[in-house]
Amino acid sequence: MVKIHPDRKTLATGEETSSPYLTTEKESFTIWMKSLVFNTNGCTVFDSKGNIIYRVDNYNSKSCREVYLMDLHGRVLLTLRRQKFGLFKTWEGYRSPTGTAESATNLDYFRVKNNMFKIHSKDSSSSYRVTTGSCRNNEEYCYKMVTRGSSLGIEESCGRLVAEVKRKQSRNGLELGDDVLTMMVESQVDHCFIIGLILTHSLINCKL
Repeated sequence: MVKIHPDRKTLATGEETSSPYLTTEKESFTIWMKSLVFNTNGCTVFDSKGNIIYRVDNYNSKSCREVYLMDLHGRVLLTLRRQKFGLFKTWEGYRSPTGTAESATNLDYFRVKNNMFKIHSKDSSSSYRVTTGSCRNNEEYCYKMVTRGSSLGIEESCGRLVAEVKRKQSRNGLELGDDVLTMMVESQVDHCFIIGLILTHSLINCKL
């Protein structure tokens, strides 16, 4: 089951493992909703030291049916695919254990779909249900993504906030462009999985 805490079991092995992408303490990341390839469509993620840790290169395409989350060196970590399930916009994410899109396995996957209708107001909000599991007959509702205005929160099913994304501010408190974001991730959380959810949210809303 796709979990964001290290003391949970993974689906692929059935054994307790520690992800190399776990935060050891509360950490901040910067998300630039552009690819480094000639500023084309995509996404680049920096850690607090300014190092690139994730990237998405969509080149001239937008709202693709399949998107790859890669590390700096182009190794595929997650494959995100759009699926058709009724009237809802639904995306599924698959781990790629060997670093290629072909290695994506449904043994370790998550699904995100719109859970509520958007409320068109000044403080507009919407909710997205995140289910995880080894197959569609063995899913578990584990997380929820909630947008409130321009911020996005990722919560466990019990309501505990594990990550939050907002527009990045300068040291003077001024907001930067709407394509530059700050992501705060709590301790002992798999930030690769969190980035996968954030990208999925952007895909559902046609922002990537």
